[in-house]
Amino acid sequence: MKQPRNIEMVEEAFRLARIQLETTIEQLHSDTTAQMQHDQVEALIKQQGTEVMRLLLQGHLDVRCKREQRMESVLGADGVARTQRRKNCERSLMTEFGQVVVRRKGYSAKGVKSLFPLDAELNLPEDKYSSELCRLVAQEVIDSSFDEGVASIRRTTGGKIPKRQIIEQTVKMSQDFDAFYGLPGEPEKTSELLVITVDGKGIVMREEDLRPVTRKAAEKQKDSHGARLAPGEKSNRKRMATVAAVYSLQAQKRTPEQIMGPKADKPAPVRAKNKRVWASIEHDSRRVIKAVFEEALKRDPTQSRHWVVVVDGGEQQLLHILDMAEIYQAKITLVLDLIHVLEYLWKAVHCFHPAASNEAEEWVKAKALQVLQGAAESVAVDLRREATRKQLSQKRRRSVDKCADYLDKYSPMLEYDSYLSDGLPIASGVIEGACRHLIKDRLDRTGARWRIKSAEAIIRIRALRSSGDLDAYWGFHREQELQRNHSSRYAVAS
Repeated sequence: MKQPRNIEMVEEAFRLARIQLETTIEQLHSDTTAQMQHDQVEALIKQQGTEVMRLLLQGHLDVRCKREQRMESVLGADGVARTQRRKNCERSLMTEFGQVVVRRKGYSAKGVKSLFPLDAELNLPEDKYSSELCRLVAQEVIDSSFDEGVASIRRTTGGKIPKRQIIEQTVKMSQDFDAFYGLPGEPEKTSELLVITVDGKGIVMREEDLRPVTRKAAEKQKDSHGARLAPGEKSNRKRMATVAAVYSLQAQKRTPEQIMGPKADKPAPVRAKNKRVWASIEHDSRRVIKAVFEEALKRDPTQSRHWVVVVDGGEQQLLHILDMAEIYQAKITLVLDLIHVLEYLWKAVHCFHPAASNEAEEWVKAKALQVLQGAAESVAVDLRREATRKQLSQKRRRSVDKCADYLDKYSPMLEYDSYLSDGLPIASGVIEGACRHLIKDRLDRTGARWRIKSAEAIIRIRALRSSGDLDAYWGFHREQELQRNHSSRYAVAS
């Protein structure tokens, strides 16, 4: 006897969807539509089809409402039994097809929050925006501005979400990032090099979200002469994000002559494997570097592989790296990124030769080759001697002295001859690419000034995509949402 009633219930729930579909079909073979061009027909089908899908979802929710079992009471995690029952309690849900209404049974008691078991069964969000709509939002805002995201969602879906809510949803979507990467991982089954690299990248921030020292400098600068900057004065508008990467790399032996020689003589570069890149503007560099070592230990818990840490010479980051290596008793090989050495050499050469001249290029090549051959300290001595021989003034030779000091200071990390013969990397295009992909391409737009929470959220979602973890993270995030919003509010069944 129950089956006919069930059939009638389903028929009624999906009646409007069927009417909408039939109406659309009638429109498609009408005389009016017969006069349309193909793109107009395509737009019509999209518009009408979106409404069909909205009504199908509404029908499904109506069926779930009708089938929901009535309970005598619901026991909350607070130990209070909700014995007061109400049916057809409504809440709205904005989806990618448009807005629908969820009707369900509510259970309440005096002085405590009501519980809705069907909400937990459906894993509904606390606010009105569906998880799938939020996922579409994430895909939009990791590449486009929040305003463009609002317009794109409105243009390509039946849903609507204002800018402020888009920002809020983006922050919510990224909140499980640390927990996701804190999950136990399987060790990598490889003997390849385990490469770690860290860098910094500035992001223009709202004044209230600058670090205290930078904020004071910005306020002092503003008080002295308003918005205009003096020549050579820093803007004091940026907060540094720490960018990190961990990956596997096959050892590849090379010679200094191959590195500095013609492109045809260079061996084909080996590619990074199982690469994870991320960054943080919210956490300080020490916390990010701690996470780097934890990621490396998940991949190689017995530390049987050769750990190579490529650095840029930033003193604070270097101190944190050495500290974490001691804490985790990790044996690491520190390598100073050759790119930064070349930058100092190029600044120094302008003290001796005209910019962009052949002499300047040949000079840099010769000095770089010496550095690669393991003679960094000798190069530093030669630089100072050459500046003295040419009787350069203190001002003229400043870049020379800086380069020489740099080579002396970091000479223990400039043993490139040994690194190359052991097949180690001596530069990190991976971290440079990460700085560009995670931060510059999205957060470094003209006129953009960020808040910490929204900037951190964008960086995290872009990092998940760059590391190939976005789909896995989304599943984890949905499980966490179920626990936060629903499961944690109910008494655990004994």
